[in-house]
Amino acid sequence: MTNIVTQIADKVRPVGVASNYGDPVDVGDSTLIPVSVNWYGFGGGSDADEDGAGGGGGGAVSLPVGAYVRRPGQDLAFEPNLIALLTVSIPVIWVGGKVLVKLVRALKK
Repeated sequence: MTNIVTQIADKVRPVGVASNYGDPVDVGDSTLIPVSVNWYGFGGGSDADEDGAGGGGGGAVSLPVGAYVRRPGQDLAFEPNLIALLTVSIPVIWVGGKVLVKLVRALKK
């Protein structure tokens, strides 16, 4: 039996950059090209005991970060998705604050 992790990796590898940029969409007189950040995670496992234990796993995340917008008479411009930016930045700022507090306490000692 072929290794399932190898099979999954072979399916995901050709996707590449195409998974980060969507097809252009015409909205009125503007053209939008959606942009996202994607990452994948997979697991595996096996055990040689008589029970035939195995394993599995998998997951994917796609975060829409914005879109390239082309309007008539203007250059192509990137416009960020502010909701996604807030969704990502709030936990990062919170963790950064916790780390900073612990660092300050450690330096005071």
